[in-house]
Amino acid sequence: MSDEFGPTFVTVTGEDGQELVLEYVASAEVNGQEYRAFFPTEEEDSEDEPDSGLIILKIIEENGEELLSTCDSDEELNAAYDAFMEILFDDSEENS
Repeated sequence: MSDEFGPTFVTVTGEDGQELVLEYVASAEVNGQEYRAFFPTEEEDSEDEPDSGLIILKIIEENGEELLSTCDSDEELNAAYDAFMEILFDDSEENS
């Protein structure tokens, strides 16, 4: 995914059936698993939402198709989060 032509957006459906539009930020591989980071595009009531920041989803393959899935544990999520913070921090340092 490239920023060459502008941001990339995906629409995901949560377990509650609600659709959420996300803006792709970056990809990272941690322990052989690929993850993607997104920001929500809709800021409705974001002050009341504690999780309105970076959203990290892992890539799983099902029937030959790539799907986005939540992390299985806090440890997995924290490892992926640390990887993205390193990627995003390094990118901002290079652009300074």
